[in-house]
Amino acid sequence: MKSLYLGLICLLLVTSCKTEKKEAPKPEEVKELTVAEKIAHAHGYENWKNVSKVKFTFKVDRDTIKGKGRSWQWFPKTDDIKMTAGETTVEYNRRQMDSTHISTDRGFINDKYWLFVPFQLVWDTSATISNPKKAEAPISKTEMDMITILYGNEGGYTPGDAYDIFYDENYMIKEWIFRKGNAEKPSMATTFENYQDFNGIKIAIDHKMDDGNWNLNFGDVSITLK
Repeated sequence: MKSLYLGLICLLLVTSCKTEKKEAPKPEEVKELTVAEKIAHAHGYENWKNVSKVKFTFKVDRDTIKGKGRSWQWFPKTDDIKMTAGETTVEYNRRQMDSTHISTDRGFINDKYWLFVPFQLVWDTSATISNPKKAEAPISKTEMDMITILYGNEGGYTPGDAYDIFYDENYMIKEWIFRKGNAEKPSMATTFENYQDFNGIKIAIDHKMDDGNWNLNFGDVSITLK
């Protein structure tokens, strides 16, 4: 009889072990993307890790006057920069700058910001981003979702500035308002239009003001993947 009991106990233990092995592994918890991350990914942020070179010309056209612009080559992996404006060419590395590069780098930060606004939302981790809300867009006067990115009062070339970013149901940026020093009234408002795809990264080529006689735009854009 004892032998029978021992046999049943062993059988139960073996069955229990087999059952435990068949238990399905728990699925990994999927982290919900923030609104800023959703906007960045809608513009192709998942491809940024493969970018080895960015080339573009930043221009501002007023009425019938076409801006000559300044051209940039940026190598994100090394932070090497080359700027050409007219007869002037400047080359430097953002990790090893000296005082002679500050003026050029200020221009680079400005121009790059306009080009990659959606990515700046996740790059600028020190900035504060508000919760989304419904608001009237400044140019189209239509209701859109809006978030505000606010920069601190210290650090950077333009501390304390704020940007109200208006985006559609697909998280594509359509318009924005720039408020210098987080002022209540807008300092500038423009559209984001004429989106083009560069190796999976979507960039708004044109940024127009309300009257249509001012257009900040990009030419000679290319994005090289490694």
